[in-house]
Amino acid sequence: MKMLRVKIVAPAIATMMLLSACGGSGGSEAESEAASEAASAQLPNGMTIKEQIEARQGQLEKVGDAFKAISDQLKASSPDIAIIQEAAAAVPEATEGMADWWPEGSGPESGVETDALPAIWENMADFQEKVGNMQEAAANLNTVAQGADMAAIGEAFKATGGTCKACHDDYRLDD
Repeated sequence: MKMLRVKIVAPAIATMMLLSACGGSGGSEAESEAASEAASAQLPNGMTIKEQIEARQGQLEKVGDAFKAISDQLKASSPDIAIIQEAAAAVPEATEGMADWWPEGSGPESGVETDALPAIWENMADFQEKVGNMQEAAANLNTVAQGADMAAIGEAFKATGGTCKACHDDYRLDD
């Protein structure tokens, strides 16, 4: 499978690199076409690179929305525990299968806009460990939130946010 992916993506990436090395302008039609070819290359999961990147961005936006909802409630003078519980339950759901969201070829080299840094693919074992830590913390946050102890929720939320930050620090473009 890996060979197939390389055969599909490599020519488009090579074309982009060749154009760049030959002084091709950043906005040339040929370069744009090469980026489009790379983005439309099909991954083993059946998605194109562009679809894969958009899908992971969509799921990460859901996580961000859930975190904002929890944060807003934790800052409120009268937090709504139902909102916290619903948002906390959404995080593990939104991150299901997260380890598979970054297949080879779905980074910035694809030509599709992404905040994912090449370091992900250079340090995949560390990245996957951080993803696992986040999922574990998110599951704990959900469990704690269902118990309705605001102090414990605050601590679990802080711990989960720390796992997000640990990954963002090394593997995401600055916000």
